[in-house]
Amino acid sequence: MRSEPDMSKDGPNSGGTKKTGPSLPVGAKDPGTSVVTRVRPKTKRPNMYRVLILNDDYTPMEFVIHVLERFFNKSREDATRIMLHVHHHGVGECGVYTYEVAETKVTQVMDFARQHQHPLQCVMEKK
Repeated sequence: MRSEPDMSKDGPNSGGTKKTGPSLPVGAKDPGTSVVTRVRPKTKRPNMYRVLILNDDYTPMEFVIHVLERFFNKSREDATRIMLHVHHHGVGECGVYTYEVAETKVTQVMDFARQHQHPLQCVMEKK
């Protein structure tokens, strides 16, 4: 075994480092070493869906307000504002959710409307 001479005290420009072998050109890799990098998988944000209520001529306004309060946790004022938007424009957004949540809300609203014999329509669309 050959020992390397201590070159850390070569002079003022040595920077106090010890040289251990021949220097490699900038950007060259030492054949005895390898770099291990960890790749962190990027998590993709889920697609979001708008839940919409459609206007009809038969469902009472008060029932629509009740649905918005019960299934979408809207305040009385917000529910009234959305209901009037549905009444005047034909459609209104109840909320934006992931696919599974939006699908569940649509089903709950449709089932509740059928139980109370109202033709209220609730749909979802990709945002």
